[in-house]
Amino acid sequence: MLKNQLHSPARRRRFGITLAIGVLVATGIAVTVPTAAAMAAEQSRLDAPPSKIESAAAAEAVTAGRAALTDAASAVVAAQSSGLDLGDASTAVDTSGLLDAMEELSDVDSLTALELPIVRVEASAEIASVTTQTAALRERQDAAAAAKQAAEAEAAAVEAAAAALANANTPDGAKATAAAIAADQYGWGSGEFECLNSLWEKESGWNYEAYNEDGGATGIPQSLPGDKMASFGADWATNATTQIRWGLDYIQRAYGSPCAAWGHSQSVNWY
Repeated sequence: MLKNQLHSPARRRRFGITLAIGVLVATGIAVTVPTAAAMAAEQSRLDAPPSKIESAAAAEAVTAGRAALTDAASAVVAAQSSGLDLGDASTAVDTSGLLDAMEELSDVDSLTALELPIVRVEASAEIASVTTQTAALRERQDAAAAAKQAAEAEAAAVEAAAAALANANTPDGAKATAAAIAADQYGWGSGEFECLNSLWEKESGWNYEAYNEDGGATGIPQSLPGDKMASFGADWATNATTQIRWGLDYIQRAYGSPCAAWGHSQSVNWY
């Protein structure tokens, strides 16, 4: 309410003079009331119109204010139409103070040389406030966009991993996986893989869910018991690749190569 009462230049002057005299009297300082001529001279100084430089500065402030308002409006529209989760905080930018200051600056002729700098400082502060709010809103939108992108990437990775697992768990996928691991980790080429293919085709048909009801042998390599394969992964019961890694390691340790293991199997019907 006080700010509204002081909008009038005359009221501002009266309030300032009254307040100054009141403070001096209250503190016990002697007050000399100016003469009528002195007061008239002071009033003439206060009522002096702004200089061209001051008026130009006011115009620049108005231009800067309009730019800040346009930028704020753009940020608000972008945030509200983004469809992103920006949290519970408002997506609005408070521009009321800037609009009031710009309205005062737009009527430079009604301001004196003393009042114009004050209003211009107020406008600068409001421009800074709007700019800060706009930047904060954009940061929230950027953070929300990054969070959404990360969530989508994680979901895509999970989906890809599930698809890869499903593919590896098929007989053809398991064979391809076994051939790659055998070559990369053990240096076993196509000849050894032919033996491995024959061995595990006989044992399980390359079915990771294979289970021998008689003895309890499990999975593609027919591990006995099946939980031996846990040394290569807790998912040994559902992941063909884990079973393959365990089976190849077992063959290397027990027989040295798939062809040796296949030869043993042909001789005694087990390996």
